Amino acid sequence: MGTVVPTREEAYALLTEFNKSQSLIRHALAVEAVMVHFAELFNEEDVEKWRIVGLTHDLDYEMYPEEHCQKVREILTERNWPEDYIRAIQSHGWGICSDVEPVERMEKVLFAIDELTGLINATALMRPSKSILDLKPKSLKKKWKDSHFAAGVDRGIIQKGINMLGMELTEVMDETIKGMQKVAEEIGLKGNL
Repeated sequence: MGTVVPTREEAYALLTEFNKSQSLIRHALAVEAVMVHFAELFNEEDVEKWRIVGLTHDLDYEMYPEEHCQKVREILTERNWPEDYIRAIQSHGWGICSDVEPVERMEKVLFAIDELTGLINATALMRPSKSILDLKPKSLKKKWKDSHFAAGVDRGIIQKGINMLGMELTEVMDETIKGMQKVAEEIGLKGNL
């Protein structure tokens, strides 16, 4: 049997089969939205590929935290997923839990924005509105500089990804916020606006 390009529905069903945590599912939806946003921004031809890689990037995280970015290869190979999807997913853990280096633009974007969505999520929840809809990069930059805020977010990884993309921090923050704003309700960040 040859490789099978998964549909969004199949990818989501797989995500929810392996992940039950609402916060992990919301994170997957946030990363998916941001990946789609960047694919459109860069006029990429295969937006669906970016979408599915974003949606399933943490597929193995909840059930196999010790094998994160490793177990996913086994899971997706069994389902005949394309090698470039599997490689891209593994590359987001480069230097942390994977030795697969991001080389394609899609991989670099995923590497840069994965942790950044976490910082944005935490920042939005601290706002009086509890919303991402009124969040600006300026507010996010203040939280970026405060190493005690969302201390689990590795700013070094984000910066490394941004450097790989050859973009500016503010620009990536702005575009990541825009991507997440499109799914504000689904990711629990519509707040009281």
